[in-house]
Amino acid sequence: MDLDATNKAVLYLLQQDARRITTQEMADRIGVSASTVRNRIEQLESEGIIRGYHPDVDYDKAGLQLHVLFICSAPNPERERLAREAREVSGVVTIQEVLNGTDNVQIEAVGTDTDDIARVSDELSELGFDVVNSKILKSFHKQPFDHFGQHLVDESESETDE
Repeated sequence: MDLDATNKAVLYLLQQDARRITTQEMADRIGVSASTVRNRIEQLESEGIIRGYHPDVDYDKAGLQLHVLFICSAPNPERERLAREAREVSGVVTIQEVLNGTDNVQIEAVGTDTDDIARVSDELSELGFDVVNSKILKSFHKQPFDHFGQHLVDESESETDE
């Protein structure tokens, strides 16, 4: 699916805060009707471009004080299968497959204490991962892909045009 300016603007606004913005607010910002925004969202969902809406959890405040990134190595032919299986390990929250190098899987996990994190590491090893390194994560920052936002009506420009 080719993304036009409207689709890109919808994606940008949803990435900013999908929970608190209405389709009418999005329509006003983009310069289209609310029904157009609703139709575009449905189309982006059905095409698999929008895969879901997920909360941004502060694990520390949720009682999971240890937030760890495991750097793992997995045989290339088995990497995808192992990544799927790692989702079943309690405490694992994200898995990223890396295309090159020997450290080709990064697994983010949360836990309450060092025993909990050691259990996660052991279970990953039992699956067939070689846990090469682990790092305690302090914070995580995410922002919308800025290229999608280029297609929004600049509010400061529209105010001067009136």
